[in-house]
Amino acid sequence: MYGRTASQLVKELASNEANQLSSFNNDLVDQVIKECDNHHLELQNLMRKIQDEGLDVQTTRNADHFGAVIHHLSLSRNKRCLMAYMYNRAQIIQDLRWKVGHTLPQEVKEKLNHREVEYFKNHSDALEKYISKLDLDLTVDMVPPKDPYLKVRVLEDIGHVPLADQSSNLARHSIHFLKRTDAERFISLGLMEELSG
Repeated sequence: MYGRTASQLVKELASNEANQLSSFNNDLVDQVIKECDNHHLELQNLMRKIQDEGLDVQTTRNADHFGAVIHHLSLSRNKRCLMAYMYNRAQIIQDLRWKVGHTLPQEVKEKLNHREVEYFKNHSDALEKYISKLDLDLTVDMVPPKDPYLKVRVLEDIGHVPLADQSSNLARHSIHFLKRTDAERFISLGLMEELSG
């Protein structure tokens, strides 16, 4: 039955948890592309047959016309299913940049094909260029903070570091009251921890 393979791609998307990636299904995508190629060839053959018989393609309503319509609709449906599969994966990959930063975790990288890894890299580079032109890190504080300052404990000796509004010696086990934007990068690297209260 035409379109069944492509619909499996959409079912695979629907069966995944929200914003979770399954491994890229190369086999199924290749089968859908092959089916699209076959539909395209059949459509061309039927259209050529109608023209060779001297019939008007626009007004002819014979078996060849209806066969061409079926192949055209099947081709369109397969393309829509492929586009839905690729678009949803691309959206999840873009969201990953905001959640995990510019380096993909290995368990996520294993689920992507090489083009998706390249897409993530290009998206990340474009976002980095935009952030550098703004001179504002958009990836920090996805939820607005209640206080722009954090109380943090230094876990590893960082040394003397220039910060946004001051310069500070960040020695191991020392406690500081820093701007959130300064502290976030050290917290994400595991060099500091936020203290509550």
